[in-house]
Amino acid sequence: MANSIQQRLIEQTAHAVSALYQAEIPTTQITLQETRKEFEGQITIVTFPVTRFSKKSPEQTGAEIGEYLKANIAEIVDFNVIKGFLNISLADSYWIDLVQRVMLADDYGKMPRNGKRLMVEYSSPNTNKPLHLGHIRNNLLGYSVAEILKADGYDVIKANLVNDRGIHICKSMLAWQQFGAGETPEQAGLKGDHLVGKYYVIFDKEYKKEIEALKEQGQTEEEAKKNAPLIKAAQAMLQQWEAGDDAVISLWKTMNGWVYEGFEKTYNQLGVDFDKYYYESNTYLLGKDIIQEGLEKGVFFKKEDNSVWIDLTAEGLDEKLVLRGDGTSVYITQDLGTAQLKYDEFQMNESIYVVGNEQDYHFKVLFAILKKLGKPWANGLFHLSYGMVDLPSGKMKSREGTVVDADDLMAEMVETAKLRTEELGKTEGFTEEEKAVLYNTIGMGALKYFLLKVDPKKRLLFDPNESVDFQGHTGPFIQYTYARIKSVLRKAEYTESLPLSSVDNLSVYERDLIQSLGNYATVLSAAASEFSPAQLANYVYDVAKLYNKFYHEETILKAEVESVKHFRLHLSAVAARIIAESMRLLGIQVPERM
Repeated sequence: MANSIQQRLIEQTAHAVSALYQAEIPTTQITLQETRKEFEGQITIVTFPVTRFSKKSPEQTGAEIGEYLKANIAEIVDFNVIKGFLNISLADSYWIDLVQRVMLADDYGKMPRNGKRLMVEYSSPNTNKPLHLGHIRNNLLGYSVAEILKADGYDVIKANLVNDRGIHICKSMLAWQQFGAGETPEQAGLKGDHLVGKYYVIFDKEYKKEIEALKEQGQTEEEAKKNAPLIKAAQAMLQQWEAGDDAVISLWKTMNGWVYEGFEKTYNQLGVDFDKYYYESNTYLLGKDIIQEGLEKGVFFKKEDNSVWIDLTAEGLDEKLVLRGDGTSVYITQDLGTAQLKYDEFQMNESIYVVGNEQDYHFKVLFAILKKLGKPWANGLFHLSYGMVDLPSGKMKSREGTVVDADDLMAEMVETAKLRTEELGKTEGFTEEEKAVLYNTIGMGALKYFLLKVDPKKRLLFDPNESVDFQGHTGPFIQYTYARIKSVLRKAEYTESLPLSSVDNLSVYERDLIQSLGNYATVLSAAASEFSPAQLANYVYDVAKLYNKFYHEETILKAEVESVKHFRLHLSAVAARIIAESMRLLGIQVPERM
């Protein structure tokens, strides 16, 4: 629905209350919604809030307001009242004009810049292992939220804070030193992140062996974990790294370089990118000045061992350590400093952290501390918390048996798409190169859509086979609909300059499709304000469903009247454009043919 008719309905309803009942109702209390499919009409006004002014039943109130609106808004041709719901029917001329005057304009669906800047931080991998299934949901969410916000008029910075230091990377480095015999990614035939991950697993295996050996010598498990030579060597290596030891720094740079090359290949296949990288090795010392500032303000307090804490019990949290007694940072120290660094650099209005829900408490603490410190930008911080992704057991191979590798998953998705597409015979006339592109487009589209159509907060079960169903609530169904529209337009040799004369009336299928296409800007803004790609994903599925109904019920290329054929072709072109743009904002490509 175009905002103009919605706005006029709201304004005229307020005027109706004033004229009929001599009362003023705030426009924020007037609610519009789409009319349910079982009733006549397209827009419904909820009349319950008005009954306190009318002192009449919801039905009578609705009838009186309906008569007023029909007399004052030319586009209204009829109305009906079902209980407390006033269902408005708009003239076909309104919907036809909406296509001709609004939807076919070059700038349809494009939002003006709003002057606000946001940062979306996502991915945030550790450099001791490859990306996994959880990272895929993280990256897809972050990328799509950023693209949706950009489309809604924001200036967006996509950021990636890489966890490239600490005991975890020292474990991989040490294992490579002791067991690697100089192995490189090229020699191993592995991506660099997989090679480094291999040595992280080796460290864990050898560490467990040492623990068992020490336990056999009489040590408790706790003692053995602390005294195992490997963990002591890893801790010593971390100290050497922090002291700037040349040999350790050199090895660290080499192995992280391997990982970054591997990550880049995964990001490219996933179709995500970043404007700004932050590295923990550069930020881990940040935050100590903020701790000092908080001590001076009385926000923090010291305990006898000289450690620094904050009491957040009044906020429903607890006491939180922010600096150890020996003056070394804890994780939140670094996060405080990095938050300040990001704001100083970009002066953004809002900053969104895309991080799994296991970190919910951490972000509540981080944001509470920054607010207590009086940081004016702290109110613009938001944790986009998302649930875990589960797989049906046995559906997916995993390198370590516990974590599903991102590269393996994407490769298997493309293979599944290939098998399903060939079964359905949808590649006639394609070259081998075109087939490979198509399988990748469908496989990645299936993966992305399945993960993005679910509300981010919900845990989800990802079924690879279900996701590549060409008839279900899936990415391939939407992609196939787009390819179908493009096929119709090609056969008609459609161009935007095709004459567009008015048509007399619309079928219910045309009207439903136009109404849905008219909702694009509203859905986009809602998805942006709630940081929810799921809203856009479900919207574009509805558009695809409505187009298919229209396609099956109405003749397009063989329409008896030329003006009707032209109108339906233009309507098809608008549907293709909205589907393509919606899918682009989800990071999903659409094929020109299938």
